Amino acid sequence: MKLSSKISELIDSLKKLPGIGPKSAKRMALSLLSSNKEIGLALSKSIEEAILNIKLCCKCFVLNDQDICEVCSSQNRNNNFICVVESTSDLYSIEETSEFDGKYFVLNGLLSPIDNIGSEELRIDKLINVIDEYDSKEIILALNSTLEGEATAYFLLEKLKKKDVIVSRIAQGVPAGGDLNYVDNNTLRRAISFRTELK
Repeated sequence: MKLSSKISELIDSLKKLPGIGPKSAKRMALSLLSSNKEIGLALSKSIEEAILNIKLCCKCFVLNDQDICEVCSSQNRNNNFICVVESTSDLYSIEETSEFDGKYFVLNGLLSPIDNIGSEELRIDKLINVIDEYDSKEIILALNSTLEGEATAYFLLEKLKKKDVIVSRIAQGVPAGGDLNYVDNNTLRRAISFRTELK
């Protein structure tokens, strides 16, 4: 039996979301349509509201519903530290640890010549303006250990050499609870290179 064109359209739309394959999209679509339709309508309304009202903070470029986000407008955050992250998702992950009380700057991407993403798209000049405005002392690079993440980190390091700031990078290596037998060589290499003294 052929699927209804409307169901196929919904499945195709869901497949475009990251991490959703054809089977998951089909399962989600059929679940939305066969369960309480009010759940689907509420989801649809939430998505529409978010798309229409969410924007980038004009200082740190995190996705939020205000011109200046809560972190940037907070008097309780430490201006001495700016944590540079790739995405809003990364910012949320760090916030969930409750370990960082500084400010953020969200690149919303990484340098990638193949995808035509250069320093202008990442707003590097805006980052430098924010560092000056806050008179920050340390810039913490919390970027992924991918080729693009490495290139972006080194590019930022070069750009920030003229500034009177410490540029640091989050620790990389063996995850907590990790078994060395299952850790890849690159991760082990980083763990050894970035070892710290026990005190």
